This record gives sequence, C-alpha cells and structure tokens, in this order.
Amino acid sequence: MLKRLLSISLLLSSQAYAETSDVLQKKPAAFKLGFETITLPNDESMGMVGGSYLIETLPGLYLGPAAYGAITGERGGFFTGGGEITYRLPVTEQISVDTGFYLGGGGGGAAGVGGGLMLRPHIDLLWDFGGIRAGISASEVRFPSGNFSSRQLGVMISVDDTFSYSDANRIGQYLSATRRGGVGFDRIAVIAAQSKPQGNSVKTTTGAAAPDSTSYAGFLMTQSLNNGWLWGVEAAGAVKGSSDGYAEVLGTFGWEYTFNSSLRAGTRVALGMGGGGAVDTGGGALGKAAIFGTYQISHDLDLTLETGLSKAFDGSFNARYASLQLGMALDHPHASADILNRIEGWEWDASAQHYTSAARRDGSKRSMQNIGFKLNREMDNGFYLSGQAHSALDGGAGGYSVGLIGAGWESPEIIGKLRLSAEMLIGAAGGGGVDSDGGAIMQPMAYASYPISNNWRLKAGAGVVKSFKGELNSPVLDLSIGYRFGLPRR
Repeated sequence: MLKRLLSISLLLSSQAYAETSDVLQKKPAAFKLGFETITLPNDESMGMVGGSYLIETLPGLYLGPAAYGAITGERGGFFTGGGEITYRLPVTEQISVDTGFYLGGGGGGAAGVGGGLMLRPHIDLLWDFGGIRAGISASEVRFPSGNFSSRQLGVMISVDDTFSYSDANRIGQYLSATRRGGVGFDRIAVIAAQSKPQGNSVKTTTGAAAPDSTSYAGFLMTQSLNNGWLWGVEAAGAVKGSSDGYAEVLGTFGWEYTFNSSLRAGTRVALGMGGGGAVDTGGGALGKAAIFGTYQISHDLDLTLETGLSKAFDGSFNARYASLQLGMALDHPHASADILNRIEGWEWDASAQHYTSAARRDGSKRSMQNIGFKLNREMDNGFYLSGQAHSALDGGAGGYSVGLIGAGWESPEIIGKLRLSAEMLIGAAGGGGVDSDGGAIMQPMAYASYPISNNWRLKAGAGVVKSFKGELNSPVLDLSIGYRFGLPRR
C-alpha cells in the first residue's frame, strides 16, 4: 500500500513490439486550481492561488505535487511547493466532496513564515459539469514555525484528466498506436533571459531605483493544440544582478505559424505569479506578452529567440525582456499514425535535503532542510537529464527556493542491484536570508541507489551547493525515493 500511496511520482513522461493495451496503464487524474484569501498577522490579507496535479492511486485516493503563491495583497514573491493527498467521495452523480492535506515548504514576501513549513488541511464541495468540476473550498493554512494560522473559504476548479504510463520493465519497447503519455507536454525548453525596467517609475520594494538589468534562467513546457495553438507552463528565477530571490511561475497560451520544416514564428501571452528579490510586484500577479521565432536544429532540438514585455498588475515592475531558449521535443504529436511510439524512461523523485552550513546574509552559517522534487529523463548509455525544485522546510530560512537543471550518468549494477551516479546541476536560488548573491548556483552531487521493487528505489546522495557570487558554499545530504516509469514518444 505504501508503494501505491507514494505515486506522487507519476507526474510527467531488448527492443520489443507490443499492443498499446498491453503496455500503457491509465490512471484517472485531475488538474486543480483554487483561490482563497488568507489572513496574516496584524489582520493583513493575502490572496493566494494554489495548483496541483493529482493521480488516483487507490479508488478515490489522489496524490501529487502542488504549489501555492501570492497573487493579491502586499506579499508578491510568496511561493511554496510540496505534495498533496486528497480523497474524493461521490455524493451524487454530479456532486463530490474532496478532503485532503497539503505539506510543503517555502515562503517569501517577508510574510513571517519562520522556517517555511506550510500545512493546509482542506475540504472541497464540487459540482461536475462534464469533466470540469467547480465549487467552494474550506481550508486552514498554518505555518507552525511562523506561529500563525488562517481559516478561510475559497473557490476551486478541477479538470479531469487521464495519466497514461508504462511499467519500468516496458522501457525500450514500441507501441502500435500513437498516443500522448504523462501530462501530455510535447516540448521542454531551457531559458536564459535578461530584462530591463521600462521608465524611471520602476522601483524596488524599498523604494530605491530598480537595477539596470536582471538575468534569469528557467524552463518552459508546452503542448501543441490544433491549428498552431499551444499552451504550457513556465518558471524562472534570477541568476545575475541584485534581485536574487526573484521567481516567477506562469501559465501561457499562444499561437505559432510554420513556414517550413526548419522555421516557425508566433506570439504568446502568460499570466501568473512573480516576486521576491525586492522586485516590486505588489500582490504578486504578473503578466507577459511576447513574440518569438524558432529554428529547428534537428528532429528533436530547436533554438528560439523571444522578446516581450513583463508587467506586474499591482506593483511598479514593468520590464522589457529578451530570451534564448534551447528546446527539446518530448513528443511529436503530428507524426504519422504509422510511426510507432517508443517507451522512454523517466524517473520522479521526492527528496529531502540537508544543508549542513548555509551562509546567511547576517554573516552566520546554519543548517537548513529543504523539501524537493526531481524529474529525470533517461537518455542513452546511462546518461540522463534532470530538472529539480527545492524549498526551505526548516532552519530559519523560510522563503528560500531553488530551481536546478543539469545532466548526470548512472552506472550499471555493480554490487548486487546497487548503482552509483553523479550529476552536475546549475540554477537559481535565493530568499530566506541565504547569501546567494545574484542567484546563480551550482550543485554537483553523487548518489547510491538500490531498488525496493521493479519501479521504486531509494537513493542517498552527497554533494555541495555553491553560489557563484555569494557566500553560500555548503555540503548537501540528500535522501530520495524514486519511481521509474515509461512514457510513449513518437
């Protein structure tokens, strides 16, 4: 039962031939999005948006990753990330009750969250409108080390979905029919961008003039729709400048035109949350509008140039930005129906990390603990790509968050079923008083892993997290549980 409960791992995406029905497993899933207003100390109100992707692992029991962030009030930059467990109880054919619990870490926006641990028990009453459920939510938000809690009502929408995946022992096989798997994203891109404020009215949260420019890095994941339309999600954080700790998470919708097999161009808009690093985004609501051009380097790789505007709906933040994106295809949705799907290997890890001596801006060094999630995409010859996100859970660094991307290599079995691996990661980190000046960090890690079933394995690792400019330079200990699975790819 424990293995099934830990299926929060199922979030995204010998040669043999097999029928689709013999290989892919289908699990009911749900995208959930909610809004509520919580009360901070001194009766301050903060509007908070929460999103999750939950997969049914036992009848009625859903598990998955979730995140919450500020969108109204005065705490732009408040973010937390963690995991959610929900039980759905049908009342009638149209009405259901969801009751559950969220545990995560993070903070920011000077919201007084202490070490960063956030707990959120909730109960939702939902009406089914044919695959889309909507209703009201009652919840309690608690930050135990911040010594405050808030009870409130909110609104909730839930969209039914299906998560299709294969068992790990099917990796490398081929399917007889084309089909998206996982959450259905077709492309992931690594972003390097620079923004410059527009006008003299752009200030920091302290009232000082905004920095001349800020560099940030992140990722963009998109799914192609019909007639050139696309949608997706993006996230990024500051890596250079004086805005370390700034982060943004947005949903995006756009359209692109294909000129030929090598060249595409289009436009997109994005809406979500941003803040931190003294960037004045007010309550946190952020919007973007952009145009872009894409050159197809190879069948699976592309390069995109994008330019646009980014603006806070409440604060003074208003900037023009330019970005370079290196994209990789996760699937080819418009491929011929005669092309077989190959089952590609993926792994999703739930992680607990311990920094033994994290440098703080006040000159001290103290330990801290983070909660995190990792998504690894297996390549050839033992190599893999990795994307990771971690947030502070304890250690007086509430508001500290980090996003990492990189690559690694894993050995074959060396002693029994034991495997060793090593990876190099770079990314953006900041907040919580941790001295990561500029935001850019590197994190080399080494792991030993041992399987506890065909799909599940335990991983223990050690490494170093180091800021390129700041004083953060600490040993890192990591304990993870990982789930290997396969996603079809055309």
